[in-house]
Amino acid sequence: MKGIQIVEPYQLKVVDLQKPVITETDNVLIKMKAAGICGSDMGIYHGTNAAAVYPRVIGHEMVGEVEEVGAGVTKVKAGDRVIVDQVVKCGECYACKINRGNVCHNLKVRGVHIDGGYQEYIAVPQEDCYILPKNLSNEDAVMIEPTTIAIQSCSRAELSKEDTLFLLGCGALGSSILKIARLSGATIIVGDVIEEKLQEAMEHGAHYTINLLKEDIESKIKEYTGGYGPTVSIDAVCYNDSLTTLLNLTGNAGRVITMGFSVAPTEITQYSITSKELDVRGSRLQNKKFQEAIDLINEGNLDLKGSVSHTFPVLDAQKAFDFIDSKKPSIRKVVLTFD
Repeated sequence: MKGIQIVEPYQLKVVDLQKPVITETDNVLIKMKAAGICGSDMGIYHGTNAAAVYPRVIGHEMVGEVEEVGAGVTKVKAGDRVIVDQVVKCGECYACKINRGNVCHNLKVRGVHIDGGYQEYIAVPQEDCYILPKNLSNEDAVMIEPTTIAIQSCSRAELSKEDTLFLLGCGALGSSILKIARLSGATIIVGDVIEEKLQEAMEHGAHYTINLLKEDIESKIKEYTGGYGPTVSIDAVCYNDSLTTLLNLTGNAGRVITMGFSVAPTEITQYSITSKELDVRGSRLQNKKFQEAIDLINEGNLDLKGSVSHTFPVLDAQKAFDFIDSKKPSIRKVVLTFD
């Protein structure tokens, strides 16, 4: 079978792989149908993802159809369309024992530490499979995984209707967070540099927007929050000074949520945290959030249709990555499809 492997930064290859077989542990064989390209996938390609191990078959947004199941499998059956949890945890460390397996001490992420979804078949444990909503296409279903990341970030933020959220960035990640954040009833301010994305944010539930190229962020934040500052800030872009910016903007007793994996140094002071008694919390991956996302869709509270802007056949992965690197404003979510 064919797969897409990042051999080293900026070196993407179509490779021949051995088709996986069902084992006692990996007891569900899935034929891949669609796989998303995420910012972290681009980071592995660019060599900026500190967690990546090369060479690697990447892809952690994985949608497919169950082809075969092992003895004793009860959660899924052949023919079911499923999405696959990317988190592989040990179950034994401190983080796992307190039900935070997404930051397991021995964490392995499919598509990062072990091979992921850019291959024709993958074998996984049944507990990592979640049946897709019937009315969602394979391509749109890829967006369930980014939605779980959004749910995790809002959960870590303890976001509620009493909060004012400042969401920095409204690309693919920020847009997913916005769709979840608006369900909380919080007042939402979105900042970005692309006017079209800000207009879309208003259409999708933001109350205020700030064009970071044209407007002064500090004065606009004060205007929209009555001088207090947001009670929750989520960094959905992770540029060099974004953490410093959010620490300075966030109001007393607020929460600042980081999601990036940049290892570039940034200058912050203890004063900026201690003086306002801010909580600075990381939000990584997701912690058993797939069913929650699927339930939101089935209940009619979340619509993922139309989120994908472009698709490419999986064997044209290089074209897809080059296209994303073009940074065209029309790009939202790019998905690789399988025959």
